[in-house]
Amino acid sequence: MKLTTQNLLHLQRVFMLVFACFVFNFAKAQEQAWIRVNQLGYTPAGIKVAVFGAKEKADYTRFELIDAKTQKSVFSNIIGKDFGTYGPFVQSFRFDFSAYRDTGSYYLRVGKVKSPVFKIGKDVYKGAADFALRYMRQQRTLFNPYLKDSCHTHDGFVLHANKVGIADSSRIDAGGGWHDASDYLQYSTTSANATYHLLAAYRDFPKVFGDQKQANGLDGQNGRADVLDEAKWGLDWLLKMHPAPNLMFNQIADDRDHTNMRMPGEDPFYGRGFERPVYFINGEPQQRGKFMNNTTGTSSTAAKFSSAFHLGSSLFRNDDIKYAKTLAKKAKTAYNFALIKPGVTQTVSVKSPYIYAEDNWVDDMELAGAMFYGATNKKRFLNESIAYARQEKITPWMETDTAAHYQWYPFINLGHYELGKQLKGNDREEIVSYYKSGIASVFERAKTNAFYRGVPFIWCSNNLTVSFAIQCLWYKELTQDTQYDELAQANIDWIFGTNPWGTSMVYGLPSWGDTPVNPHSAFTHLKNFPIDGGLVDGPIMTSTYRNLIGIKLLNEDPYAAFQSDLVVYHDDYGDYSTNEPTMDGTASLIYLLASQEQKALEEPQIKK
Repeated sequence: MKLTTQNLLHLQRVFMLVFACFVFNFAKAQEQAWIRVNQLGYTPAGIKVAVFGAKEKADYTRFELIDAKTQKSVFSNIIGKDFGTYGPFVQSFRFDFSAYRDTGSYYLRVGKVKSPVFKIGKDVYKGAADFALRYMRQQRTLFNPYLKDSCHTHDGFVLHANKVGIADSSRIDAGGGWHDASDYLQYSTTSANATYHLLAAYRDFPKVFGDQKQANGLDGQNGRADVLDEAKWGLDWLLKMHPAPNLMFNQIADDRDHTNMRMPGEDPFYGRGFERPVYFINGEPQQRGKFMNNTTGTSSTAAKFSSAFHLGSSLFRNDDIKYAKTLAKKAKTAYNFALIKPGVTQTVSVKSPYIYAEDNWVDDMELAGAMFYGATNKKRFLNESIAYARQEKITPWMETDTAAHYQWYPFINLGHYELGKQLKGNDREEIVSYYKSGIASVFERAKTNAFYRGVPFIWCSNNLTVSFAIQCLWYKELTQDTQYDELAQANIDWIFGTNPWGTSMVYGLPSWGDTPVNPHSAFTHLKNFPIDGGLVDGPIMTSTYRNLIGIKLLNEDPYAAFQSDLVVYHDDYGDYSTNEPTMDGTASLIYLLASQEQKALEEPQIKK
């Protein structure tokens, strides 16, 4: 074709039309695209990855890191692999800007799509563990330092306890501990696990915790880290729940508690004034109302008691030797109680089918044996611990990608870490390989999506996410193998905003970010009190959500655009499945946050 002036004008019009269509479609796509970041921020030497998700496909080539102060581009890179569909997105990418190490405030940009502003600095995790500790104090029963008032002071009376040699309905002193979640039940299994995590956090990262509270939780220093004060609150209650060598209790109250949402007080729902029932452990299934649990033994709860007592004894030995000796004695009797009938102890429900349906116990025995070996150096406990380890090499959900509610609890095998630290040679390599196999199974799923999400969306998925991140950290510590560093960081980032909804899953953290504002909590719903630091349950499979009893959203869903047939998350008081904070999940989070603050402190100084 001869290129006349007329033809050139025609080609120019065609080009301009095509370009205009491209610009229009690109702009339209940008209105349906988002960049998700860790709102807490990133450390200079750490892995720094954001996730881009779009609801309409477009051609993206590069992303930029913009200095929020100067508005200048300081780093740019090509956009790599399109991970495709995930949740609400049809297109998704991982933006890796780890190579950039200067501190400051920044945001990411692709065209007109911008991320929230975030920090790069060594202090991004500073104080975060102590912040989450606020939620634990707020969950205290007896004297509650947040409310400056007491609750549940009449606990409790034993129920159907003739089988363990106590007259039915006898009064016992079981006051103390923490409310489990937004209801006011109390469970030994979750409380012992939470206590262990708090103790381990101080043992492993003592420098990150402050002393701003007295033992009763009120303002004022007492010469002891606040995390140890909180752990002792848990230990004191566990001592009450194991009052004699042949006696242990598993639970205070039951789902009759759910009669109404209220602030903690004196509950009259159980036919004994303000006393609440206390359920014993004897290794037999228990039927209350129309529901029977699947208890098979005494081991799962009792072994958790023993481990918490042992760790507490070692940490309190220097400043309260009498207390330390009491804990050491109780660690022995709890271990023996665990051996009465090997098996699992489940919780009790009267009106509702939902319980903590724990199905594993050898992991708890492994941990208890490892703690006993560390305290006594007796080979018997080492051999028993290794034998238990071989019975559950990988926490089952990691391979099966699913689980019932609290079926495999705790959500990682704590014993592998404690055992691995004490072993050498082939035995150590064997135990550590169990961690690697579990992580590899999760990574096979994770690497197929831009969020590196390999944790299943079961009830309390955030608890699994935190625990899995801890397993990755422990594996690296035991082996110095760095191949799963990015996977570990992805799970941390998920909790703080690198997820389809772009929200932190921790109430009030960070204070400047998108965090829960309408959790399933009486404190916020009835009194508008903040529940600082509480880790909410987290996203759940849409199919599971649709079949849960009694869920009804009360407000317009601010995250409606990001719900999908795969998974949902609601910041709504009416959704107890995704937006209810839990005490034990928060305790695990405290350990994880402490590890990240310590890691940041140890990072080499980056010179600009």
